[in-house]
Amino acid sequence: MNTILIPLLQVIHVALDIYKWIVIISVIMSWLVAFNVINPHNQFIRMVGGALHQMVEPVLRRIRRVVPAFGNVDISPIILFLLILFIQLVIGRVIGSIAS
Repeated sequence: MNTILIPLLQVIHVALDIYKWIVIISVIMSWLVAFNVINPHNQFIRMVGGALHQMVEPVLRRIRRVVPAFGNVDISPIILFLLILFIQLVIGRVIGSIAS
């Protein structure tokens, strides 16, 4: 059982790491578009932004339903980042307890 569970938890941990980076890149890209640093009419930027939006927005939408709005500040990416970090810490503890 442990020979399957530990690698599975490690893969989930890595997938969450990748998703954390996707959230970070999505937030930075939205700031760059909002401040007109990059051109949102560029085909490549629109394609990358659309892909990032489709990967991140469904999760952020669920968080926004629960968390109250703070004016114009969207804290849902921060909450998502903290949730991912919490899950990774739990996975690390479970792996540590199984391995010992």
